Amino acid sequence: MGQAMTRLEGIALDFGYPDHPVGRGVTLALAAGEIVCLLGPNGGGKSTLFRTLLGLLPAQGGEVRLDGLPIATLARADIAKRVSYVPQAHAGYFPFTVRDVVLMGRTAHLSPFAAPSRHDVGIAEACLARLGLAPLADHVYTRISGGERQLALIARALAQQAPLIVMDEPTASLDFGNQIRVLDEVRALAASGIGVMMATHDPDQAFLCADRVALLHGGKLVADAPPREAITSGTLREVYGVETTMVDVALPGGGTRRVCVPARGA
Repeated sequence: MGQAMTRLEGIALDFGYPDHPVGRGVTLALAAGEIVCLLGPNGGGKSTLFRTLLGLLPAQGGEVRLDGLPIATLARADIAKRVSYVPQAHAGYFPFTVRDVVLMGRTAHLSPFAAPSRHDVGIAEACLARLGLAPLADHVYTRISGGERQLALIARALAQQAPLIVMDEPTASLDFGNQIRVLDEVRALAASGIGVMMATHDPDQAFLCADRVALLHGGKLVADAPPREAITSGTLREVYGVETTMVDVALPGGGTRRVCVPARGA
């Protein structure tokens, strides 16, 4: 199945947990080659929505479809070949090496009980190098920094070689330099035909890389549009309760970039 056909969509989704609804009536889609940024406050349901879109939580209403098929009817291995997931970084419990963690991304391509081949190891090594993690390949995952663990999880998702990637706040634990590295990587993935849906708290990151921005507030989407239409002083006031101004900044090489500036005293 070609990347150009790959599409993940939630249709009129109600999502949450037993006896604890989180969101209602959310329709959101991701196609190969595009970048969708999901913005919303802490505790607003972004992670729960992602887990529902990935089939890790059952929808409480509506439906998730992957390439036109109900995701509930697909085997986990079939889903993993089409969509990879970058969760928020965690400490982990087992002393795997960073290389082993990244190599786990090849699991979807292996038959049960099969060991990774030389080809699989080569893909993992290439993903480590791509994220600047080659010097840490033999380090224990639980003993590296939170930011390094986050990069390792991204490398694992790249090793999965799925045409769609869902990233839950992939820059949250990273310093400024590594944030830019990840955003550059996201743009490179989209340019190669891979679709990326990522949650972020930073409107400027959405201006930097997104094709579309979805704003989640109170369990509902209040916007799903190109960044300049979705991110405005009005929508940020509604979602975050802060006053902001949108400013177009001239770039040294020509052109402009829009940034979000909090109002003084906010």
